[in-house]
Amino acid sequence: MAFLRLWDYLRESQHRLSGNAFRRMCRDEFLHYLRVREWQDLHTQLKQICRELDLHRNEQPAPANIHVAALAGLLSHVGLADLREDRPGRPPPRGRRPTREYLGARGTRFAINPGSSVAKTSPPLVMAAEIVETNRLWARTVAPITAEQVEEVGEHLLKRSYSEPHWSARSGAVMAYEQVSLYGIPIIARRPVGYGRINPAEARAIFIRSALVEGQWRTRHHFYRDNELLRRDAESLEERTRRRDLLVDDDTIFAFYDARLPAEVTSVNHFDAWWKTTRQLTPHLLQMTMADLTTGEAVPDAEAFPEDWVVGGHRLPVDYVFEPGHPGDGVTVTVPVSLLNQLRPEPFSWQVEGLRAELATELLRTLPKSVRRQLVPAPDYAARALAWLDQEAPGRPERIESLPQALGRALRSLTGENVAPTDWQPEDLPAHLRVTFRITQGAGDSTRVLASGKDLGQLAQELAPQVNRTLNAAAARHTRTGLSSWDFGPISEQVELNRGGHRVVGYPALVDEQRAAGVQVFDTPERQSDAHRRGLRRLLLLNTPDPTRWVVGHLNNTDKLALAASPYPSVPDLLADARLASVGELARRHQNGVVRDAPAFQILADAVRADNADLMRTVTSLAAEILRAHGAVLSELPRVRSVSPDSVEDLQEQLGTLVFSGFLSATPFAHLVDLPRYLQAARARTTTLLTNPTRDRAGLSAMLRCEDAYAELTAAVPPGPLPGFVADIGWLLEELRVSLFAQQLGTPGPVSTTRIKKALTSPART
Repeated sequence: MAFLRLWDYLRESQHRLSGNAFRRMCRDEFLHYLRVREWQDLHTQLKQICRELDLHRNEQPAPANIHVAALAGLLSHVGLADLREDRPGRPPPRGRRPTREYLGARGTRFAINPGSSVAKTSPPLVMAAEIVETNRLWARTVAPITAEQVEEVGEHLLKRSYSEPHWSARSGAVMAYEQVSLYGIPIIARRPVGYGRINPAEARAIFIRSALVEGQWRTRHHFYRDNELLRRDAESLEERTRRRDLLVDDDTIFAFYDARLPAEVTSVNHFDAWWKTTRQLTPHLLQMTMADLTTGEAVPDAEAFPEDWVVGGHRLPVDYVFEPGHPGDGVTVTVPVSLLNQLRPEPFSWQVEGLRAELATELLRTLPKSVRRQLVPAPDYAARALAWLDQEAPGRPERIESLPQALGRALRSLTGENVAPTDWQPEDLPAHLRVTFRITQGAGDSTRVLASGKDLGQLAQELAPQVNRTLNAAAARHTRTGLSSWDFGPISEQVELNRGGHRVVGYPALVDEQRAAGVQVFDTPERQSDAHRRGLRRLLLLNTPDPTRWVVGHLNNTDKLALAASPYPSVPDLLADARLASVGELARRHQNGVVRDAPAFQILADAVRADNADLMRTVTSLAAEILRAHGAVLSELPRVRSVSPDSVEDLQEQLGTLVFSGFLSATPFAHLVDLPRYLQAARARTTTLLTNPTRDRAGLSAMLRCEDAYAELTAAVPPGPLPGFVADIGWLLEELRVSLFAQQLGTPGPVSTTRIKKALTSPART
């Protein structure tokens, strides 16, 4: 390279200076003038020879070509920098500056002579004019080179190897990594190259498996899109039917394409060129069918595993998961929260048709052993029962009774075996046979899951406030607030709304807002009835005169004194509650609370106005009697505690449920008149405890058993007012106390622990 720079310098100087001046410059700069002229003459002769031989001069810069020319004779002096010496954390040799080593031909290792111009830069790939050995191998007269230059002049000595063939979706071809080595020196380590020209057969196999079988190809070819959709349908059917032997493996799909694609198709470009012509002749050549994607066994009926569950005129999405142990294993039905009040659990107890036979079989296996052994083998009896039910109701009707109830009827008809409703144990079924309900709110991307579970009734109880809010949001034009008179139109018994594309049914009713009344929409007729009764009572209170002063004026001093000792915050609060109780009782007597328009309300208000003063006086006097009896029992409890603490605890619980702040309006009038008798029975019990405590133990034990069962029943009902049959059982328990502890007071009808237990297990619970 120094000679080239000197040559350029001399040529430029000779053009710029005269002959004598050029001679003097050579002398001053210690250049031999005659040797320079010989050099120039040689260059002129070489150009003349090239013209005679019709050789063209190189137009590229001379330094690069000189390196390539020199490299042709120095291939054994090529060196590759050892990058392991650059590892982080490796300290340099102590006492001297680190010198990078180079990997040379046939496993030799050398370093660049410190006097070389490239010793400080340490290029990654070099060639050396000579390699000498002193205390180590040193490379002298070194120049940096590139891997391309080595490939250009040393192609006949290079060894190439290929590794890691893989599909590249970006390039649409099978790629591999090429390693190029010269005398054991890895000149190029991991260069990506097309694998199709290297190993066409293997490249074709990788293309088919990765692009067509595994779906790692973005293309608009119709056959590819249709095949992918068909595969998803087959995978979905496999998930629904809970089978892992339905879908063929990838090797079978590979064989399908392998038999149809020619040998030269190894990339996307090759495929597109071939398919452009082939599809004109055989457009369905690559179109797969369900038979190609499934095994030779019979394919289940997809209609037996529907994607939607139609119930009550609503179409609910159905998802299937085949993953034992997963919370969503089995069938999952998505239910919008706005529809939760309109769905009954009975239709879902039948499962989808494809799982119904297995469900019926497992239900038979949950029966008590004495019944179950009469129905062996269970699969046969389950199939017979389902066939009988299908004949009874052909087609696919919407079921209004649960599957256990229907199976009981079918078995009774087929075998004469009577299966009681309590014999079935659906909670013991495998998890995948019990439908999971996913309750959602919103639509599209804003959909969120509010709750999920397998008990639709329990979910409806938990989400009842949310359902009411959803209904009232959808029925804003049907709601009112802050009402003090009936200055609005009639209240419909039910309204139909559109929420999220579904027909939603709501039940409007008056509500009690304490200082006013309002109109809200409820999710069930039961909640509607209870709220409407309370709201109507409040609106009547606001539209009828207040007879409190007249009532107080007609009370005797004994009653007035008794009213002062009550659980109410004050006597005016007690009197206000007595007025509310009398208004509510009069509304029940005259219209039974069924008032839904202004004319009927006015008629009822006139009737209440006429009778309210007398009935309020009756309620207030009754309250005084109750409070006197209540105080008498309380005064005896300290003496009884030393005799039987358990009995005292039971009595305190009884008194707390009978007499509390607001008990006058909360207790139906028909039972309010019984409270003095219940308290007299409690007083008689305290007397018995003080004289003969052993007589109380048997009755207390029986009462506690009934109370525990009743507590389980009340815990199972939704929050809010108790259903009518549950409240009736509570009053039966009070009559049972009279029967057990004060028989001399009598009861309106027969009552016993047996009757209580029968009422607790009555079908009315469901």
